[in-house]
Amino acid sequence: MSKTIIDFLSDLSANNDKSWFDANRQRYENARNELFTLVEQVIAGLNPLDPSIGNPDPKKCVFRQHRDVRFSKDKSPFKTNMGAFIVKGGKNSQNAGYYIHFEPGQSFVGGGIYAPMPDILLAVRKEIYYHAAQFREIIYNPAFKAGFGELMNEKLVKVPKAFPADFADADLLKYKHYAVGRPFQPEMMSLTDIQKFVMETFTLMIPFNHFLNEALTNMESH
Repeated sequence: MSKTIIDFLSDLSANNDKSWFDANRQRYENARNELFTLVEQVIAGLNPLDPSIGNPDPKKCVFRQHRDVRFSKDKSPFKTNMGAFIVKGGKNSQNAGYYIHFEPGQSFVGGGIYAPMPDILLAVRKEIYYHAAQFREIIYNPAFKAGFGELMNEKLVKVPKAFPADFADADLLKYKHYAVGRPFQPEMMSLTDIQKFVMETFTLMIPFNHFLNEALTNMESH
């Protein structure tokens, strides 16, 4: 299955221009349709375990292939990866969700909240501040640790200004993203194996995402 996706992306990386893309549009459509199929199957499997995702349209979960080059020095017109964010409200939602990323040599499965807006980041940090023991229990759960290791490790040096510097769990407040990832090699796997790996990974993440989304719910209710 994914060899279709990875092979297309490998060739796109070497030929990142509109004329090549137009000539290979059928290959792109084939790769994209296989991703839609995978996302559809994962949503069907994940919804009973995490009903909060609802039943989003797979096409609203998959990211577009065209790059926004208006403010970028790199004018390459196309992304050389394919990704989907499964979350209530579709890929542009601010909620914590489940992410699948296909890229030659850099594929991974994970999710959470990546690069949150300042108000959302503050809400998550507040939730951790008031419920640090619960958050620790989630991220240091042996199965979660075995699956993901540490959270995405881009951190502040100091404790954020809104919180006391001597807070016992201050380290948990320093993350810039509350996200995790787990690498895989889709080009070596069957569709069934990929689906199984994705479902295992996302199942591990459910308590993590629920905690993060609780922060957003509390933010809205205040």
